[in-house]
Amino acid sequence: IKYIQSLGHKKLRDEKGVFIAEGPKVVEELLLSQKFKCHVLCSTKQWLGSAKTINLSQITEVHAVELFELEKISQLATPHDVLAIFSQKEIVAPVLTKKLSIILDGIRDPGNMGTIIRIADWFAVENIICSVDSVDCYNPKVVQASMGSLSRVNVFYMDVHDFILANQSIHVYAATLGGKNVFTIGKVPEGLLVIGNESTGIRDNILELVKNEISIPRLGKAESLNAAVACGIILASIR
Repeated sequence: IKYIQSLGHKKLRDEKGVFIAEGPKVVEELLLSQKFKCHVLCSTKQWLGSAKTINLSQITEVHAVELFELEKISQLATPHDVLAIFSQKEIVAPVLTKKLSIILDGIRDPGNMGTIIRIADWFAVENIICSVDSVDCYNPKVVQASMGSLSRVNVFYMDVHDFILANQSIHVYAATLGGKNVFTIGKVPEGLLVIGNESTGIRDNILELVKNEISIPRLGKAESLNAAVACGIILASIR
């Protein structure tokens, strides 16, 4: 119990190279993807009896537990019937040519991060490059919000400014309030789409490297759009 509780901290997740996933939908999808090694699975007897598509023999430890025990180890306000510990994905350098990829600059809200990962999966975007101060993609709330899409989307953490400089042959599109109407630029088969921080937007040193600023036309009086919502609208237009 103490070990699982400790994995709520990023430092310990990274030291062990693992992460927590909770809930039938998320756990089942990650297990069926076979992209992650499952070390520990804790669930109610009812869930174990209903999980017909899961090969339990591939899991190192399987524990049938009571709901009050799941409450002790859950990272969520309301525990689900199943919790599992998986190895983090081994990721190689992203391939950018002939692909549309996403850059996240300072996305700190776990719900936004998880939703953006899910949106990327919907639009078949394989790679998300994050600034080092963005929220950890293995944060339990991110894993929950991504709904299993972590198995199909690669998430990298690095200095975004240096990354753009090192890939100047790839066109960069930044989502800003004063850019060109996104609905007029057509499809983008190759490029980097930059989405900025929920409150402060994209940092100036990154905007200095961008030649293509794009914007979602505003018809009402809202000051701004949620980062994940903006990402979804833009991808629906340029993808």
